[in-house]
Amino acid sequence: MLIKSHHIDIDTPTGKMRTYVHQPAQIGKFPTILFYSEIFQQTGPILRAAQIVASHGYNVLVPEVFHELNPIGTVLGYDDAGRDKGNADKANKDVESYDSDNDALINWAKEQDWHNGNFGAMGFCIGGHLAFRAALNKNIKATACFYATDLHTTIIPNKPGQHSMERLKDISGELLMIWGKQDTHVSTEALSEIRQKLLSTDITFEWHEFNAQHAFMRDEGDRYDAELASICYEMSFRFFTRNFSA
Repeated sequence: MLIKSHHIDIDTPTGKMRTYVHQPAQIGKFPTILFYSEIFQQTGPILRAAQIVASHGYNVLVPEVFHELNPIGTVLGYDDAGRDKGNADKANKDVESYDSDNDALINWAKEQDWHNGNFGAMGFCIGGHLAFRAALNKNIKATACFYATDLHTTIIPNKPGQHSMERLKDISGELLMIWGKQDTHVSTEALSEIRQKLLSTDITFEWHEFNAQHAFMRDEGDRYDAELASICYEMSFRFFTRNFSA
């Protein structure tokens, strides 16, 4: 499916949020996916990933996740300086600010004539966590989380009772949790802890662990696994289709 792309600056309680919109070029109504980047914001690999999703029949919204902490349009490099800045930003944005960002994205999309009423979320790395966070919103029917970081830590600032894993009762949609067994960011013990907490709830979820490293979906660098990425995209599309058809 051919796509088109543009950007919009959306007002949030914490300032304007640059949001990149990738969607089918043909006129029609499609589901909307809130797509969350790594700490580097919309890099080339994130752009291409979002466009892949859009080409399968989705409106894809990619917000600048640290819009409060950087000039509009900031893209961090996949280098030490970019990593240090992104990690510093992660440690300086309260987790509840992402909730108001999500509200702003959803409210804006609801006003657009190309939105068909269905919302999902998807993300990589911290974006996997932010997609998980978006699942707290009752509008989100299905969420695909790829190697979500810091679900098992308190690195992302949060007030008592507001940690994402303390809000599981607010998740009403289905989750697709995808992990790499060789991911040094999320240990085997952390995976077990997260899975057991999900099993203790009534949340419907899929759990998949692959022989892959962190960032195996990123289409540059030596951790990229193109075959596995293709498999995981197809899993995600089937997952979204099933949930949006229900």
